Amino acid sequence: MLGPNGSVFMPSVLTLIGIPGLESVQCWIGIPFCVMYLMAVIGNTLILVIIKYENSLHSPMYILLAMLGATDIALSTCILPKMLGIFWFHLMEISFEACLLQMWLLHSFQGIESGVLLAMALDRYVAICNPLRHASIFSQKLLTHIGVGVTLRAAILGAPCLVLIKYRLKFYRTTVVSHSYCEHMAIVKLAIEDIWINKIYGLFVAFTILGFDIIFITLSYIQIFITVFQLPQKEARFKAFNTCITHICVFLQFYLLGFFSFFTHRFGSHIPPYVHILLSNLYLLVPPFLNPIIYGVKTKQIRDHVLTIFVCSKHLNH
Repeated sequence: MLGPNGSVFMPSVLTLIGIPGLESVQCWIGIPFCVMYLMAVIGNTLILVIIKYENSLHSPMYILLAMLGATDIALSTCILPKMLGIFWFHLMEISFEACLLQMWLLHSFQGIESGVLLAMALDRYVAICNPLRHASIFSQKLLTHIGVGVTLRAAILGAPCLVLIKYRLKFYRTTVVSHSYCEHMAIVKLAIEDIWINKIYGLFVAFTILGFDIIFITLSYIQIFITVFQLPQKEARFKAFNTCITHICVFLQFYLLGFFSFFTHRFGSHIPPYVHILLSNLYLLVPPFLNPIIYGVKTKQIRDHVLTIFVCSKHLNH
């Protein structure tokens, strides 16, 4: 139904155009994206299987790593199949409700991932700064509460975004979304009504989840570094620092990519739109792709089990 000035009243279908300005080469861009997605799913699934069936890896650090792997699979899966449908098969249409669901799932999984990264930092903090109490503090019960807590926090804080769009914004200047997936601001900017409440709430959620997590991750690592550098033996310092370097790499790539995407999207008005969209896509695809590689290379227990799997499969083939 048409509204005033040719606007659309409560559209039932939206059109995702993919990467604006690069439509002619999207089919080629889809190839590395598909490879990264398959590697992410295979790598994270492998880590999940190893942690599940190896009793020696049922410690808090590895259980949190399993949570991270499951979240990475879900995060990349909620956007990439549809994205490849746009790039390769020109399946650009998506129902308004499905678009809102994708948006909510996407931002919920981002929030869950951030919460798991915070839990991993606190685990390292207790393990290094208060090792005698680590087993009693990071119990199975606490890990369950962390999993439920970070999931509910992300899901509940993200839900009002759905309500504010669905019941507050009625008229849309266009049904064409200049993006390759349904992102909060990409949908909100289509409306002709005042969107300041939607913008403010979106920023509130981002800073409540990501801002809170980053502050406490930073404080945890400051305390960890102080404790590590106070250790008397050089070998002990190296061993303690080595247990953290993997987590630091994962934190940095998740948050640096996120902030770069966030600030270029909001303040880089002179940057071409396709750069914004490519950065947003990479922010969601690179961490799930790199995380199992980082942990596989840097974590001896996981590396040994992966090698054992491949050696056994090679013997079976012969």
